[in-house]
Parts: sequence; structure tokens; C-alpha cells
Amino acid sequence: MNEIEVSLNPIGRDEIHKLEYCLLIGTLSKQEILDEILKNPEERLTWIDSLAVAAAAFARQKANMTISQIAEELGRTEATIRNHLTGKTKAGQLVRETYEKFVKEGVKLELFTERRYDEERKKREELEKEFSLLKEKLSVLKGKLIKIKDNLESLSKEIP
Repeated sequence: MNEIEVSLNPIGRDEIHKLEYCLLIGTLSKQEILDEILKNPEERLTWIDSLAVAAAAFARQKANMTISQIAEELGRTEATIRNHLTGKTKAGQLVRETYEKFVKEGVKLELFTERRYDEERKKREELEKEFSLLKEKLSVLKGKLIKIKDNLESLSKEIP
């Protein structure tokens, strides 16, 4: 993991954007979120947009911007911003959890490096080989079951 320097109470646009991006990436990298996004592909863009707006709103709130300033800057209604910031939305709750984690542990984002990519590729190849072997075993077992079934049927025909 790489630790990057990000202000949790940003001052200025650059610091706001850094916190915003870290909140978004930190939230998106949670396994539960990845599962949810993959589970509902038709909702994927809505989820990501909601998380992005919540992260942007939260970062701006930490920079002491008002709800109306945040709404105007992000092109959303004040009600939408308020709902994210108060945790009335799932996206707002998740971004808040990410922020709280950053407060406790510092901003730590796992970057998808080439080395990690190679490790993931090797794991996938191993799993694919194992899956292939299991498919072969299953095929053999199916063949044996068919033979057993055929034998039982022929035996049942012989019994008066």
C-alpha cells in the first residue's frame, strides 16, 4: 500500500480535489461496493455517479463550503447534497465511512501496480487450471453415473 499526503480538512481547490478523489477511490475499492457494482450492471453508472457526488460534496464540506455553494458547484440540488452529507443516501454513508477510516488510519489507497496485476493474473491462471481439472473430473463422474443408471435400468428390466 502506498500512503499519500492528503489533507482531511482541505484548503484550496487542489486539496479539495485530492480528498475528493481519495474518498471516491477509497470507497470504490471496498469489496462490498465492487460486488454491488458488478451485481447490478444496469445500476453501475448510477452507483458510481452517486458515490462521486457524495465524495465531492463531503470533500467540499470539509473545506467549510456551504451546502448551497456545494450544490451550485456540483450542479445538484441542495436537497441532494444535504442527503449525501447527512448519510440519508447509501453513497453518503459509504463515503462517510471511508472518511472516518482515513481519520483513524491515514489515507491509504491500494494502487493497482504492475506487480499486483501480475500476481492477480497468476492467481487467475491457477484458478482457471483448477477449474478445468474440476470440469474434467465432473465429466468423468457424469459418464460413470450414466453407466450406473443404464446398468440399473437393464437390471430392472431383467427382474420379473
